[in-house]
Amino acid sequence: MTLPKIPRDPVDDYSAAAIAARREYAEEQTGAQLEHVSSYSLGPGTLPGNIENFVGVAQVPIGLAGPLLVDGEHAQGEFVVPMATTEGTLVASYSRGMKLCRAAGGITTTVLDDRMQRAPVFSFASAREARDFKVWLDAHVDEIAAAAQTTTSTGRLLDIQTFAASKHLYTRFNYSTGDAAGQNLTGKATFAACAWIKQHYPGELHFLLEGQFATDKKTSVVNMLHTRGKRVVAEVTLPAALVEEQMHVSTDKLYAARMKGQLGAIMSVTNNNGNHSANGITAVFIATGQDVANVAESSALYGFSELLPNGDLYASVTLPSLIVATYGGGTGLATQRECLELLGCYGSGGVLKLAEIIAATVLAGELSLGSAVVAEEWVQAHDDLGRNRP
Repeated sequence: MTLPKIPRDPVDDYSAAAIAARREYAEEQTGAQLEHVSSYSLGPGTLPGNIENFVGVAQVPIGLAGPLLVDGEHAQGEFVVPMATTEGTLVASYSRGMKLCRAAGGITTTVLDDRMQRAPVFSFASAREARDFKVWLDAHVDEIAAAAQTTTSTGRLLDIQTFAASKHLYTRFNYSTGDAAGQNLTGKATFAACAWIKQHYPGELHFLLEGQFATDKKTSVVNMLHTRGKRVVAEVTLPAALVEEQMHVSTDKLYAARMKGQLGAIMSVTNNNGNHSANGITAVFIATGQDVANVAESSALYGFSELLPNGDLYASVTLPSLIVATYGGGTGLATQRECLELLGCYGSGGVLKLAEIIAATVLAGELSLGSAVVAEEWVQAHDDLGRNRP
């Protein structure tokens, strides 16, 4: 049996009639009923550019974690953090970590770097020609940047990194992208830059706009070392007595568990040595309209802990490739905009603030889960809050 084509309206594919036709098609062809999928408050007229063949919405529950106390350069004060998830205990766990950190004086956050890439590869007849092109490329960065600039008012080419292999030169065109995540912006700008290069380079070359060296939506060591999106650090010093009181575990046991977990992370060759950074990042991403596929890169984490001479615990997380936006993409849709407004991050000037809030959220979640495992409360917490059997 061959299914008929999904109905589309070439004039207005977001009209009530077009949406109803698709819903009827789905129900007739599958026997499913889309009663809840078809119930929503957003206006379909706002969706062009975000979704095709629109038929309804996936309603993900949103809970509030917090208050989260942040002492950042962009995020200052207390925040309630919207988290969209279906995983029981997740919001409660993050709230518990936020309570601990708030009692310790809050989490300090710092944005270290901000850049987004497109990574064309240039191909030649020999390795020597590729080497000669690198010399020419380095000498013409200003002209290439000017060509890229013709396509964007918010993006700016910062530099071009080069990596030679065989007769190919792999590059990373690094941009600042304002409040947008920037993948589309950098693609358009880099295509214009490559067109300028091909027109002005005196030798013969061929290029692919993306040579898989930006590792878009894939975790990679190159992005962890060189930054993709925002590189953010969140850190806190926890008094030993406070940890014992609130988390029912001593700081020396927490630190010992961290060292054992670090060895396990090395053995498994994972993209981070933390507990569950993807949990908090994904939940905030869904709530605030981020591209959730970017969790593949954004969940990378360098965790560091230090047991201080007085018994207090210093803990930090570094997110080297956190890709977020407060403008464009899904951030302007109805519920997503409301969640960004909860954080005071919607629109122009909010993206570094959002990055700091997410990094602080991740640290709180790392401390909460790590403590629950050491205190042997993890399984019981899931039994109490995380079981929802039909």
